[in-house]
Amino acid sequence: MTELTRDQRVGPYTVRHARTEDVAGARSVMLDTFYREFTYGYVPHWHPDVVDLEGTYLRHPRHTLVVAVRGDGEVVGTTALTSRGPAHPPHPRRLAERYPSGRTAQLLRVYVRPEHRRHGLARAMVHTACAFAASVPGYERIYLHTNVDIPGAEGFWRSMATEIFDARTTGEHGGFGTVHFEMPLPVPEADPGPATGMGPGREPAGVM
Repeated sequence: MTELTRDQRVGPYTVRHARTEDVAGARSVMLDTFYREFTYGYVPHWHPDVVDLEGTYLRHPRHTLVVAVRGDGEVVGTTALTSRGPAHPPHPRRLAERYPSGRTAQLLRVYVRPEHRRHGLARAMVHTACAFAASVPGYERIYLHTNVDIPGAEGFWRSMATEIFDARTTGEHGGFGTVHFEMPLPVPEADPGPATGMGPGREPAGVM
């Protein structure tokens, strides 16, 4: 990996690309989010990557899993990036065409455990994932969709990304408050800088 992917200190936490020893902790963060905050639990059709985090992210040269780790090694936050664009269905065809797989870096699984929020971890993880996307040849855009019904999610993403489509009136995702966003692809040479310079803010449970 490039220099852009080096570890970042955020107070008592470290934000970095996941290692094999982080997989179990990252999976726990994701599953707890599905069950405790999203309330619908693990859905195989929506969450196939969670079963094989190592194969999906750690072994794929164009994917990554970023984690926030406490000093004792506990994983308290996750952010993933894949080369898959939004699928149609359930998403509108025009979004699938605008963000094709292979050329689109999609952010997902942006989760921070509730007791570790308001430290800037989500923002630092997203910046790390975006810097990785900029270092990988072939990506043209960064895309995500989120459930804005989750406390903090809408404000967080509007502070970093541009709304592309508000699907709340369409019934997409079974009526969840889905809003689609795009983020600029950073300049590859850009250094994300020390994460401690990023102010804390309201951190969402995550994107879908």
